[in-house]
Amino acid sequence: MADQRQQPLGIAAISVHQPGWELENDWFGEAMPRKFSRHTGIEARGISLEDEVTMGVQAVRKLQRETGCDLGSCRGLLFISPSFIPPLVARRHLEPQVAAAEQPGEAARQVARRLGLTHTRTVGINWFCCGYSRGLELVQQRWAPRLGLAREESVLVVVATRISRITDYGCSQTGGLFGDMASATLVTPLASHRHPAHFELVHARAERQPAERAFFDFQVRTDVTVPIPGGGRQATDHRLVYSLDGMGIAETAPRAMAAAVANALRATGLAAGDLRFAVPHQAGAGIVRFTGMQLDGLGFRGELVNGLTTRTGNVSACSVPHALRHEWHRLTGLVACPTAAVGAPGRPEVLQGCVLLRSTPIHDRQASVAA
Repeated sequence: MADQRQQPLGIAAISVHQPGWELENDWFGEAMPRKFSRHTGIEARGISLEDEVTMGVQAVRKLQRETGCDLGSCRGLLFISPSFIPPLVARRHLEPQVAAAEQPGEAARQVARRLGLTHTRTVGINWFCCGYSRGLELVQQRWAPRLGLAREESVLVVVATRISRITDYGCSQTGGLFGDMASATLVTPLASHRHPAHFELVHARAERQPAERAFFDFQVRTDVTVPIPGGGRQATDHRLVYSLDGMGIAETAPRAMAAAVANALRATGLAAGDLRFAVPHQAGAGIVRFTGMQLDGLGFRGELVNGLTTRTGNVSACSVPHALRHEWHRLTGLVACPTAAVGAPGRPEVLQGCVLLRSTPIHDRQASVAA
């Protein structure tokens, strides 16, 4: 059962904006390990030439075209971007004016202004690959009680990831992992008639957990080769890039995602056997497969959604909304969406989260017709 303190909200619609430029594995040549595609399922990844704000605006505009949603009824805009550089790192490595631009909160306000949302509550966060779980938690636990949404009002959860701008394309472990993407999720009260919810938001939570070591940090590299449209290359004198212990996080992430599901089930009084689908963060086919094995140990007997990274790469906090949109008409019943992420740069921690969704009667009817 759902936590009685929660505002009865649901997801009415999701739209996804994908960059037009795809970088194929062939671009990396011998720098990409031979087993990369087999282990991750990634054959290409999107790269955006537009910044995160523009990407987020485009995702919302696409949502408007697809649903006819009226932004005049939007009470809140939560902007999530895992590609923004954390403040301490930005101040250490970037010029003050450049570092000042690395603020998700200011980006959220820019998105709102460009959409004409001048009197809407706006917040920006990072939380890396757990950003969607954290964002829905904030909406459900903090915003909904304070905003007191009327039946036809809504909240937008916008994710924009452009990790290509901080990628070390010369790194054999991480150069090909991530792709760029933006998404827009329309959250409405379950009672909405204009935009009825297709998935009830049963539970959302993200948290920090200690780890044996740090998996993530930033560094400045010189003479970094980066891709340019058309398959070409360009050398940069210096570039601030992330570094990732790929093997360490690949071992830790499946356990973290399974633990997040277990915590969500305990918090709601549900059991793993109640789950019809699991839609883990699509970090790569191998990590999702190992997550499924961990979930099986909890008693999960439903369907595991995997294999969505082929043409996108790991799209970080966009992963779950992208997967939900991709599988929209197939997903019914109780759905668990666990996420895992690196912690703050240089800290021995991991982030984990889970969103529990339950399909609504209107969704089930439409899914039946679509089938």
